[in-house]
Amino acid sequence: MTTPVPAGTLRPARTTTRTLTTPVGRIELSVQERDRTRSFLLLHGGGGVATMAGFADLLAERAHARVLLPTHPGFAGTPRPESLTDTAALARAYVALLDELELADVTVVGNSFGGWLAAEIALLGSARVSGAVIVNGVGIEVEGHPVTDVAGLTPQQLRALSFHDPAKAPVPPTGQAAPSPDVQALIAYTGTAMTDQTLADRLAGLDLPVHVIWGASDGIVDADYGRAYAAAIPGAAFTLLPGTGHLPQLETPEKLLGALLDLGA
Repeated sequence: MTTPVPAGTLRPARTTTRTLTTPVGRIELSVQERDRTRSFLLLHGGGGVATMAGFADLLAERAHARVLLPTHPGFAGTPRPESLTDTAALARAYVALLDELELADVTVVGNSFGGWLAAEIALLGSARVSGAVIVNGVGIEVEGHPVTDVAGLTPQQLRALSFHDPAKAPVPPTGQAAPSPDVQALIAYTGTAMTDQTLADRLAGLDLPVHVIWGASDGIVDADYGRAYAAAIPGAAFTLLPGTGHLPQLETPEKLLGALLDLGA
């Protein structure tokens, strides 16, 4: 495990907007950047970029890394082109971003929908990507272990499914509802089922290091779903985090960081 560093030593994040030309047209991406030497691309899930921001700071500081944290087009009020209609198209946009930045040896880390997106990026075979970390990802179909349908759940019910200890869930500002995914943008990429029938079979063709990390108390996609995810990828490592739910980067960030860095991600 790494040695803690004093709080407040991280240089301020920079936010830029880049316009990319991709196979599905021009796309605007708002990207927060924590600049260090190693390169990580962090991909948030349906809860939005705020679910990854704190972990981006932690990873940048402890790993002395350059950390990119984009907001998926359509989230947080950002524009999403009509041509950007699925997870694979978004993956191609992020490879275009890495090309634009001329990065190399990038580790892609994604949580929930971001985990699916990390898998799709890995499948594109870009020479700029050296590994992927899938954290409580969705996207595959596992018999007997469906992705929980969160539509219509109350914030309290969603917290109970997402956290080992719901008391650790972020408290929304006074007068505002609890954080919820930008459903319209999320469904545009994932469909209502949040799965792709072809993904598990396609993962069998991956030939780069992949680490699947899972919260043992996840009520959205259970641990056996996570084991199936790892089993679908040749040579993938699987790490189970005790006392952790669907969002390890929020609930147990130190455990997630230790698992990520201990395997050299």
